[in-house]
Formats: sequence, structure tokens, C-alpha cells
Amino acid sequence: MATSPPPAPQVAVDLETLAAIQRRVLWLATRMIDYANRERPKGDGLKVGGHQASSASMVTAMTALYFHWLKQGDRVAVKPHASPVLHSINYLLGRLDREYLTTLRDFGGLQSYPSRTKDPDPIDFSTGSVGLGAAAPLFASVVDRYVGAHFDTPPGRRFVALLGDAELDEGNVWEALADPAARGLGQLTWIVDFNRQSLDRVIPGVRSQEFTHVFRDHGWQVEIVKYGSQLREAFALDGGSALERRIDEMANPEYQSLLRKGGGEIRKLVIDGAPQRDRKALKSVLGAYEDAALPRLIGDLGGHDLGDMIAALERADADPERPTVIFAFTIKGWGLPIAGHPMNHSALLSGPQIDELRGELADPDDEWAGFADGSPEARICRASAERLDDGKAMPPLLVDPYAIPDEFGPITTRPTSSQDAWARALLDLSGVDEIARHVVTTSPDVSISTGLGGWINKRGVFSPVVEEVFEIEDAGPLRWEPSPQGQHIELGISEMNLFLLLGQLGLGAELHGTQLLPVGTVYDPFVCRGLDALIYSVYSGARFVFAGTPSGVSLSREGGAHQSSITASIGMELPGVTMWEPCFALETEWVLLHGLRDIVRADGEAHYLRLSTTPIEQDSFAALLERSDRAALRDDVLAGGYRLVEAEAGGTGSRVVIAACGAMVPQALLARDLLAEEDIGASVINITSPDRLFRALRTRTGALRSGRLSDPSILERLTLPEERGTPLVTVHDAAPHALAFLGAAFGCPLIPLGVDRFGQCGSQPAVYEWLDLSAEAIAEAAIAGLWRPE
Repeated sequence: MATSPPPAPQVAVDLETLAAIQRRVLWLATRMIDYANRERPKGDGLKVGGHQASSASMVTAMTALYFHWLKQGDRVAVKPHASPVLHSINYLLGRLDREYLTTLRDFGGLQSYPSRTKDPDPIDFSTGSVGLGAAAPLFASVVDRYVGAHFDTPPGRRFVALLGDAELDEGNVWEALADPAARGLGQLTWIVDFNRQSLDRVIPGVRSQEFTHVFRDHGWQVEIVKYGSQLREAFALDGGSALERRIDEMANPEYQSLLRKGGGEIRKLVIDGAPQRDRKALKSVLGAYEDAALPRLIGDLGGHDLGDMIAALERADADPERPTVIFAFTIKGWGLPIAGHPMNHSALLSGPQIDELRGELADPDDEWAGFADGSPEARICRASAERLDDGKAMPPLLVDPYAIPDEFGPITTRPTSSQDAWARALLDLSGVDEIARHVVTTSPDVSISTGLGGWINKRGVFSPVVEEVFEIEDAGPLRWEPSPQGQHIELGISEMNLFLLLGQLGLGAELHGTQLLPVGTVYDPFVCRGLDALIYSVYSGARFVFAGTPSGVSLSREGGAHQSSITASIGMELPGVTMWEPCFALETEWVLLHGLRDIVRADGEAHYLRLSTTPIEQDSFAALLERSDRAALRDDVLAGGYRLVEAEAGGTGSRVVIAACGAMVPQALLARDLLAEEDIGASVINITSPDRLFRALRTRTGALRSGRLSDPSILERLTLPEERGTPLVTVHDAAPHALAFLGAAFGCPLIPLGVDRFGQCGSQPAVYEWLDLSAEAIAEAAIAGLWRPE
């Protein structure tokens, strides 16, 4: 694609000094990786790794960003393999101690990829799983627009993603780009490191043109920074148009091969490989250059031209209504001996190569040095650090956790599903304006069917502008009125986008100066679709509450594709998340409000409620509430479980214990009645959070050395001394192993029941019977557990 010369930067720029800074950044990033691999003791026989080539291709763009364009409040996601460049820049800005330069990929040192929570220097966005770091600033822009519409926050914050061109193969990038919530994000800029190489190969096709069409169709500005100033000068010579056409039409592998040739070979290959009609012109234009100058000329791409990159960044600010993507054509391994090599992705420079590079780029007296005080480079570094200093920002607006009520009440007496209880609690919360103003809900086009309708009616749908709403006959009580004051962000059908947005909402205090209370809903089976983004968000330290609903096979009419069995295990096993599966209405309310209080605390976690649409009779819980201390019962609910009913009075005592979760509790109660008819006493335990109980077990055994501790005494309160050794039947609308640890926790032989097959369509009783989850099947399992061979 032919490109015209970019206009000069709008402000005076000392390109010579910036070039000196970029050379030092290149050296520090390269040496950091080299030291970790060749000199530092490894401690094991495994490679350390690092990406010298992938770092080198980003040096120019990141120098232009940090030492010229960025200002206080701007946030940047750096592509994973360029983390050494980011750490080198932070060192030169005075934001990273020198001692860390030798700790890349070492325990307690610099992480392999940028990490908000684990790196010692300031990191705006964690990156690592490719594609997610690109989308995160997009959703951060959505959040910033939302915060600006609801709170008194200063405007002008910009969000930047630096991504490799191979990351554009990730589907979540295009899901994010196409989401309706992402329109009109003028403060968003993506810089694509277009080095035409992936991990394993040189990408054969030139795809910038097809990408350009997609971005423009979605309303983005597109900047193509393809050729540097030297090549543009050559294109202006007689015959230069033939040279530009020749390079434009050259396949990526052919161009890459030229980067590693001598001048004479380059001249021959460029001319001989051209159509006959252009050969004379090519001889003419290349004849203006000595052989020694041709390698530098042919590799003069715009992504390594500081003036061009700065000009492109300044043009990105020209249209405040549209996001910008900059395709920066670069060379993988730029400035290094491995530049352009097709297999340079994980290649490491040799000792002699490092020694030669040290003489070209490092301080001759101290290879880890920055710049001498008073030098032009030091002045730019200091001025940049002051410009970026977040210490001058206002302290964030925080939520007082003690302002969130423990409950609303009164307790409902009618049959109610946990999803309905969730919806009612959110509706009640909408009336507590001090807290509700910080709540923002979101859902991937399933908000009404997951219980958010009442909240939306009360608080509205968010849109940057007031949208005209046409009256729909028979629409029922729902009022869908988008405006800047709305507090629900509706997404398209993408669970990846849901968890990416929840993650950015959950970092409101850190990235936007305002703490939010993010609440999301999703069909529980599709938690798996968004799992990568969920992991990314909690790894980044984000805290939010979400409901997976409906869950399990209780949604029996929808069939196996809409039934979830492994999501309970996901919630239990994912660090930074507490999984809940409440049954009764009041306990659901308690859990939601507890989760909201927890996410505003510095040591809080995200919370996942696995809910159901099965109506539950509230009688057994109401009866327990009447004979219990309310605060103590609430404490047990939030600790992970409680004894719901005991063996029949006057019977033989508990010969069996049944522990059930969520929608399975009614079946457990019916099974208890069936066992009573056989003179077998059974007590029923309601497990509100298998996650909290498993942590309690680990705390009790001393196995949990870090992370969120749980009260081990809850395990003692759930079982009686005389029940030790009593058969334990666990019942879960999920994979049976999720509750299997309770056998060890209670010291009981275990009979685990759950979902170990893909579901079927059918009535709930029929599906429960088919999966051995019916009351009869539970009773039979208990009787089988009582049998002892002679």
C-alpha cells in the first residue's frame, strides 16, 4: 500500500536526543534478557528465555510514547514480549530500581510479561495471553467514558494498546472491536507492531490492507506508518515509484530475506525479481546508492522512524470521536544481528554479539547506566517522568464498605429461585443511592433473562448520548431508556467481552480514580467461553461480582448444550475468586451484599454466584431462622454452610449425613423424608460455598500458606462428634468431585452424586432421575452407604 509522507510533528522534537534514548533502551532490554540467560545462576536445568527480537521491534514506538506523547493519567498495555523494553523505560524514568535489571524471570524479580500485581514498577495493564492486552484498554476506555458521565472526574485520559500483528489472529480482538459499547472511543489508540512475523514463521501474506478495511468499517481512524524518511527520499527520485511498487508488491518472506543480504545481492534481487517494465527504473534509482548503503535503505521502515511515529501519534489526537489504529511497519530484531531472521522469535544473541553491541550502545564505563545528570538525554527523561507522575493526581473516590447493608428483608415466604432472589436484592440495592451510584451492571445480551430487568428499570441503560426510544406495544414493565445517566452497560453476545469489561470496571479506583461496584450476569454454561478473559481479569487484581445463571442441569428443557457441570470447579479452583452456590432467598441476598463489601477492600476478591431458576420452598430455612441466632446463621452462610435440618426427633439419630448445594437442597430434604420412612435418621447440610469450605480444610491442615484464609471452625460446626464415620452423601448440580473433599473434611466415608454426563432435554424430575440426582436416588445412595460387608 503506497503511503504519502506524514506531516511533521506539531511541536518541536529533539529527534537526535530521542534517538540516543532509544538506543539505550534497546541495549538495556537486550542485555537484561542476555544476563538472565547467560550469566545469572539458573537454579534448575530449564531455559530462562526472553524475546530480544520482539522487544527490539517495539523500541521506537515506545520511545515516542513515553518520552514524548504520553501524559499523566494515560494508560498503556504493552505487548507481552516487549516487557523488557517497558522495564528499561521505567528504569530510565526513575520508576524502577537498578537492582531489578538483573532479575528478569527470576523469583521475586521482573515478570516474564507485564504484570500489574507482580512487577515492582508501575504497570497499567497485565498482558501475557495474547489478544487480551489489546482489548483491555478498549474496555478501559469504555469504563473511563462511563466514569466521566457519572462522577466529577477530569477528562482527557488516553488509552493505548501495543500489540503484535500476530495478535490480530486472536478472535477476542475482533469481538472487542465489534462490540456496540466500543463505539466512539476517541481516547483509544492501538499501535500494531507490524513486523510480519509470528512465533514460527514469516507470515506469507500482506494483511494490512484487509485489516485497514475492517477498522475503517468499524469507525476507526487508520494510520499506516510504512516507510521511513530514507525510503521516501528514494521514492522521490527518478524511478522511485518503481521501487515503491516493487517493495509494496513483495511478499513478506522475500522482503525479510533482503534484510539479511549484502548490498550487491539486494540490488540484484530487487531488479531481477521485478517485472521487465520496471527494471530500467530500478537500476536508475538504486544506482544513486552505494552497495554499502542499500541494507540500511531497504530496512528503513516507518515504525523505526521517531519523527514518523510521533507525527502519527499526534494525528491520533486530531479526531476526539474516533479511536485510532496505527500500523507501524517494523523489523523484528531491529538493531540486532538477528534482525529479520525468520526464526529469531526466541533467539538469543551470543556473547561476542553482546560484546559488540555493548560497544555501540552502552555507557562505556557502566553497562547498566542511564544518562549523566545534565545531559540532554537525562533532561528529557526527567521531564517525561514529571509529565507522567500520577502522584499529582487526586486521591481516588472510594466506597465505604460499611455503608453496604447486611440485608434488606423481610424474608420471603413464597417459593423463590436464587436468581429471583438475586434480582430482588439488586432492586432493593437500587434504592440505597449512596451505594447504588457506584454500582454498574453489565451482561452479554442476556440481562433480562438473568434477573437484571428490575435494576435496569430503576437505574437505566448507559449510553454516551441520549438515544431516542420507540414505544413497543406489549413490552411489559421493562423500560429500556439509554442515556449518559444509565448504570447498565449492555454488551453484544460475547462472554470474553463481559469478563474483560468486568475486569476493567473492577480496576476503577486504580485506573480511573473512582471505585465502582461491578455486577455482571451470564448464562452459567458460557462462563467457559469467557474463561480466558476471566482469568486475565482476576490475575490483574480486578474485583467484581458476577452471577452464572441458570446453572447446572436444573435448566433441563434447554438440553445438554445449555447445562453446566464444570463451572463450579472453575469457580473453586481459580485464584482470586470466591464461588458461592446459595439455595434460599435470604442467603442469596447475604452473599451478594457480602461480595459487594469485599470487592471494595484492598485485599478483596471477585465473587461468583452460581444461581438457578428452580423455585425453592423457603419453609425449612424460615423454620431454622426462627430457632437460630440470625447473626450466627448469617456468619455460617458466609463461612460456607450450615446444618439445615437434623434427623427426625425421636428416631435413631443421624445414621446418614446429606450435604447438598443450591438447587439440590430440596431433593436432599425429600430424600431425608424417604429415609425417615425406613427408620433411617438423616441430617441435611446446606453448602453455600464449597470454595470457602475447601479453604477452611486447607487452613485446618496448615496446607494454605497464603491467599484468602477461611475459618476452620466452620467444619466443626457442620458435623457432630457422633457423626464421625457416618456415611456422607454429597449432592451437587455439577461434577460430583467438586464436593468430594467433604469426606476428608468431615471424616466420613463418601458417596458423591453429581453430573457426570452431558445433559438431556426433559422435565426436571426426569433429568434428575436419569442422573441419579432425584430424592429416590439420594436415599438409595445413603442406604448403600450404610451397608457393611460381614
